[in-house]
Amino acid sequence: MRIAQVHPQQTRVGWIGLGVMGRSMAAHLQQAGYALTLFTRTKAKAQDLLDAGAAWADTPASVAERSDVVFSIVGFPSDVRQVILGADGALSRLREGGVLVDMTTSEPELAKEIYEKASQRGVHSVDAPVSGGDVGARNAALSIMIGGDAEVVQALNPLWDAMGKTIVHQGPAGAGQHTKMVNQTLIATGIIGVCEALLYAHKAGLDIQAVLKSVSGGAAGSWSLTNYGPRIVANDLQPGFYVEHFLKDMRIALQEAARMKLALPGLGLAQQLYTAMEAQGDGRLGIQGLQVVLAKLSGVDWSSRE
Repeated sequence: MRIAQVHPQQTRVGWIGLGVMGRSMAAHLQQAGYALTLFTRTKAKAQDLLDAGAAWADTPASVAERSDVVFSIVGFPSDVRQVILGADGALSRLREGGVLVDMTTSEPELAKEIYEKASQRGVHSVDAPVSGGDVGARNAALSIMIGGDAEVVQALNPLWDAMGKTIVHQGPAGAGQHTKMVNQTLIATGIIGVCEALLYAHKAGLDIQAVLKSVSGGAAGSWSLTNYGPRIVANDLQPGFYVEHFLKDMRIALQEAARMKLALPGLGLAQQLYTAMEAQGDGRLGIQGLQVVLAKLSGVDWSSRE
C-alpha cells in the first residue's frame, strides 16, 4: 500500500480526542494549515478549534470518511478500541490508503491488533504515544515514540514536526507503545524521588526555591524536577497528566513486565502509592499530587505549610 504525500493543501486530517494534550496538538496541525475534522465526547472542548475553521463530526466514523489521516488520543485502551475498531469507529469508514495514528498511551497488543485489522482493509496504522505533558503539547515540543511501517512513518514527517521535537521510529507495530512503557517506568520511579526530596527539604527548614536552584543544575537534575518541582512548591496540583491515566499506564507496564517475567519493584511501589492517591479521591489531579500522599505518611500537611 502506498501512502500519498502529506501536505497542508492536499491532506485532510481527522482528530479524535481533545483532552489536556490533544487540544493543543490538534491546534498545532490547524495552525500549520491542515483542514481538520474533529470529534470528542464533549463538543464544547472543540469550540475554539471550530471557531478557527475546523469541521465537526458526530462520530469517529464520520471523522474518518472526511479524512486522509486520522489521529486519536483518548483515555484508556477500551476507548481506543471503541473509537477505532467499534461499529462507529474510524476504521469502519477510512478509505483505502488512509492512515490511522493512535497517540494514546495504550497496550502494545492492541496496537498490533489495530495494525492487522487495518491492513486487511488496505489501511495503514501507526502507534505513536507521546511524552511531554501539557507543557510539551502547548509548545509543540513532545517526544513522539512511533511503531509501524517505516515508509508510513516517514511520510507523516510534516505532521510529526508540527507537534513534537523528538521523533523516533522505534520499530514495527506496538514498538511505540513498548517505548512509552519504558518512559512511564522512568517517570514513575523518578517522581517519587522528586516528592521525597522536596519533603526532606521542607522538613529540614530549607528555602525550597534555593534548594531547587542548587540541585536542578547538577547530577540530580531531571525533566520531572524542573517541570513538576515548581508546581509542587506552589501547591499547583492541576493536571498536566491525570493520575488515573498514569495508573492505567503503570498497569499496562506491569502486565507487560509479568508477561516477560520481569520483576520491576520500583514501578510496583509507584503503582501502590498512586493507587492510594486515587482511593483518596484524587485521581483527576496531576501526578505531582503524589507529594500530598507522601507528606501524609510523615504527618506533614503539605498544603498548609508556610
